[in-house]
Amino acid sequence: MEAHKGLRAPNYGTMGQPFDPSYLMATDKAMAPAGMNPAMGPAGMNPAMGPAGMNPAMGPAGMNPAMGPAGMNPVMGPAGMNPAMGPAGMNPAGAPLTNPAVLTDGATAPPSEWETIPGYEAMGGDDGGNFPPPPYPGPTPDPAPTPDNSWTIPSISENEARKALMDYVKSKCCYRSAAAQEMDFHELRPFNTYRFRLETFTESRTCKWVTRPYHGQAVDSPVFGIPPQPWDIPIQVPTMFKDEKMNMPVPHTSTLKACPQCLGICRTVCKKCHGTSRVRCWVCNGTGRRFDDTCHHCRGQTTESCTTCNVSGYEKCTGCSGRGQILNYIQLNVTWKNNIYEFVADHNSEFPTDLFKKVNGEKIFTDEQMLLSPLVNFPAQSINQASQNALQQHRTQFFSTSRVLRQRHSIEWLPLTKVEYMWRGKRYDYFVYGKENEVYTDNYPQTCCCTVM
Repeated sequence: MEAHKGLRAPNYGTMGQPFDPSYLMATDKAMAPAGMNPAMGPAGMNPAMGPAGMNPAMGPAGMNPAMGPAGMNPVMGPAGMNPAMGPAGMNPAGAPLTNPAVLTDGATAPPSEWETIPGYEAMGGDDGGNFPPPPYPGPTPDPAPTPDNSWTIPSISENEARKALMDYVKSKCCYRSAAAQEMDFHELRPFNTYRFRLETFTESRTCKWVTRPYHGQAVDSPVFGIPPQPWDIPIQVPTMFKDEKMNMPVPHTSTLKACPQCLGICRTVCKKCHGTSRVRCWVCNGTGRRFDDTCHHCRGQTTESCTTCNVSGYEKCTGCSGRGQILNYIQLNVTWKNNIYEFVADHNSEFPTDLFKKVNGEKIFTDEQMLLSPLVNFPAQSINQASQNALQQHRTQFFSTSRVLRQRHSIEWLPLTKVEYMWRGKRYDYFVYGKENEVYTDNYPQTCCCTVM
């Protein structure tokens, strides 16, 4: 018990310890005045007990139906003793056989009622808290004109249109190619359009308490300095316009404590046998008999040795990995995200616009700055309006919650041609789109090679 007192970390002023359960070994906290246990009723009575200290789970005369003759438990040895226990109910290591103070499968994070480090008051709950960046110091740039270029938009030829349809037919298992080979072109109508794209590359920072088993590493506690604020921690920015994540401990926020799950003794009561070192026989399901005969596996004892804990009644603590100590610290989580806004100008055709997402266009304009200004003199007015809308949307959506590191916008020419042709006296059509010359059609005349008799 004295050894655990030495694990208390220094007081942070407004910040308390990340975790401080009422350890079962700390009797001065767990017990009420005059040595009374607050879980007990008056005069040390347990409220779960019936009148005169009787347990309602017991049978007549205080007998437990699960007990054998003379109140003996078949799991227990002579005089009701557990073979896994030492004298007076003590385990061989001399520690009381009791459940851990905190029943979890891993080390625990600080509860919400703990005080916080100054500057980290936004943290709360399991997800921690988001920390908005300092305001951007510069003004919003004024609108700037796009370069006055003369763009020549080429048209697709008949040979390219026929080859595109032939490739499309070959990709379909049940399509026949006679129509593509024999068709007569009627008209090639261009419906070329543009795609505007804005990319805003942002960085956001969140923090949360983290608890890890202690493996002897250095403890960067507040005695080494004042913990820096989240946005004061220098971090190398990765490749621009690419999503990335990373995390790191906030300097000078670590504390070392005894594990609240095992109370620092490195092990907890076995969850399978509950510390008895015996479990129900799986062959006879605890009846002691199998097909009207004595169970050959447990020899009629109804129980068998617990293999999970090797008959010790204990297993290694999962919260501290059997080390007895845990490390608490604030973890900084950094997220870099490329936020994209796309707009495709109206092409005045029945072609499904969503298909443009699968192809590339010819890039005719691009610009990259810390902060961009909207376009004002592009020939297609809808692109200028999309530029203004996109920049305003990203400013509203990201500038108050993230740090904007870079912006980039571009304009692509998207090839789109409607091909009308004749085959066997009927008119059909298809679209050729994108730099890849992909094909879309819903009326190709030879869609199935199966013959119905």
